[in-house]
Amino acid sequence: MYSYIKRFFDIISSLSALLVLSPLLVPVIIGLKLTGEGYIWYLQERVGYKNKIFRIYKFATMLKDSPNMAGGLITTKKDPRLTPLGGFLRTTKINELPQLLNILIGDMSVVGPRPVMQKSFDTYPENIKKVIYNVKPGLTGIGSIIFRDEEKLLTEVKNAGKDPWGYYKNIIYPFKGQLEIWYQNHQSFITDIFCIFITIWIIVFPESKLIYKVFKDLPKREF
Repeated sequence: MYSYIKRFFDIISSLSALLVLSPLLVPVIIGLKLTGEGYIWYLQERVGYKNKIFRIYKFATMLKDSPNMAGGLITTKKDPRLTPLGGFLRTTKINELPQLLNILIGDMSVVGPRPVMQKSFDTYPENIKKVIYNVKPGLTGIGSIIFRDEEKLLTEVKNAGKDPWGYYKNIIYPFKGQLEIWYQNHQSFITDIFCIFITIWIIVFPESKLIYKVFKDLPKREF
């Protein structure tokens, strides 16, 4: 029953959000067309439900050749590969809004583990890879909320002279895996509603620890 309710909610919420946000999305599209390299959409292959590959939609925030430039898959604050609007779109998470289309067509859900590229997926521990996408990937989720400051964290690691990718692979990814297993063990419509509310809350209050007050048994991030 939960899966049917969740899919119905995904369709209704993604359609409603696209309609409500259209006054915001149109100016962003125009701004992207007139700045940077002039391209609007960023389509990329990601690992999704049952570890199958799909194409994710985003607003373009990086230079087209950014994966082959210094930094690779890791993006830090004030990354020189960002387009003029890129930093703002990433900070506000507006760049993620085109994924409402992925939700509408069924590749994603509103709440779930974030879909990652194959190279990133391969860095998960084997026990995590087997289960993390037993649910559809989400626009937001427990991992996204806990690591809302991910770019800031990686910037600090880089500025300290350490390897951001190594830190991501050995520290962040294993813990994200724990968080997503927690979500699967606690998934319900109520859990999803709380995740959506907290996602909106931390956009306004980014330092808030509300998630640990709502989900008291959630694994604690100590770094």
